[in-house]
Amino acid sequence: MQLTGLIPLFESMKSQKIQRYKFEFKRNNVSFDVIFFTDSSPYILLFGARGHNFSFEIEVHKGFRIKTMLDKDIYKKLQQVLGLQFDPNNKFSMNAFFEDFNKKIPAIANFKNVPKPHEIALYSRDVEESHKIYFMGWLDNTIRGDSVTEKNLEKTERLLGYKTYLTCKSKNLSSRWTDQEHLAKEFINP
Repeated sequence: MQLTGLIPLFESMKSQKIQRYKFEFKRNNVSFDVIFFTDSSPYILLFGARGHNFSFEIEVHKGFRIKTMLDKDIYKKLQQVLGLQFDPNNKFSMNAFFEDFNKKIPAIANFKNVPKPHEIALYSRDVEESHKIYFMGWLDNTIRGDSVTEKNLEKTERLLGYKTYLTCKSKNLSSRWTDQEHLAKEFINP
């Protein structure tokens, strides 16, 4: 399926040099935080259901094409989150879900909606120390005589982007994270 609604948003993001963009999508009284990542290949759409411990990702390929099939477990959990009961006469369709989504994609990007690292971290539970969602600064491992870990680099790439990942890898820097919001610092590329 082609998500034509992403085309104007992508163009707007590109013209403003925005690589990650967050917007809301509502379906069946459930609000999703959707984050569109254009700093990866393929692009990624991350859907995080607010108030539910649930998120899923869709790869966006050339021509803004997606596969609408989800893994069985994710599909069932999405149905549950949306409050849908099995009805053989009215089956839940991922095509219909994405057609509805496509109509509601904003056309113009606004800098206020560039996601902060902790907003991405809320839905990224597959990273090192996933409970630590607030960016706290940098650690120069060369000074300590140590090396940045692969797990830290993975978290850095996921939450801060590919360019930051490359910088950290080449300069032997670790991103530092905390679970305490008051210790958070504004993210500045190293």
